Amino acid sequence: MTGYFRTAILLAGMTALFLGAGYLLGGEGGMVLALFVALGMNAFAYWNSDKVVLRMYGAREVDGRSAPELFGIVRQLADRARLPMPRVYLIESEQPNAFATGRNPQNAAVAATTGLLRRMNAEQVAGVMAHELAHVKNRDTLIMTVTATLAGALSMLANFGLFFGGNRNNPLGFVGVLLMAILAPVAAMLVQFAISRSREYEADRIGAEISGQPLWLASALERLEAAARRIDNQPAERNPATAHMFIVNPLHAHRVDNLFSTHPSIANRVARLRAMAGASAGPWG
Repeated sequence: MTGYFRTAILLAGMTALFLGAGYLLGGEGGMVLALFVALGMNAFAYWNSDKVVLRMYGAREVDGRSAPELFGIVRQLADRARLPMPRVYLIESEQPNAFATGRNPQNAAVAATTGLLRRMNAEQVAGVMAHELAHVKNRDTLIMTVTATLAGALSMLANFGLFFGGNRNNPLGFVGVLLMAILAPVAAMLVQFAISRSREYEADRIGAEISGQPLWLASALERLEAAARRIDNQPAERNPATAHMFIVNPLHAHRVDNLFSTHPSIANRVARLRAMAGASAGPWG
């Protein structure tokens, strides 16, 4: 089963969960109201999510003069991937990490922390940025925005049902309302995490193809994980809903149970990349 097919199934499941929760918690009226709110949230997120998250992390845009090495790496990788040149941002953070955002390849941005540039060599930085460009190429940023919005709408729907008593005419009565209010947000979160994990594996694969060197990303991931365990990322700790955007989990691993982790294990990702390295790989440049 491909990553794309898995993602389509999970998105369909999220939509079905949303509609079922709407009926159980608010009846037809509550479902319609929540749907309109969700559509509004999606529209806002579609046009503004990149600006919001970049502002949240205090990212500053750079160019070939202010950050020549990073900008040059991204430009070369974008050319190899046949992508429009994205905007490039730097985030002042000692934790090495990176993410991509934007509604489509024509309006994309990639962001790296200053800690990433200080702690990684050029090959490792290229591996990381190739991974982020893979997210852009796969339009993962839009997928994650939609799932995050639906998850937020489900939480809103659950609160609505508890506050107003929900639709007690459903087959399970008030027990159904209570169960849906408790379980729907959790189920939505698990679906969101499953989509995120699926897309991370796919971005690793496509990113390795873009750079032509799977071991660059494998080496970077090992160093990123070790550093993320030791170094705080305060904006991420304050906004854990954005954790799925980063190449490695920016939250301290001991605080997050594996079931609720937004990322697959680094060991599994590195193993897949090392397996890819056995195939022929084109030279850098």
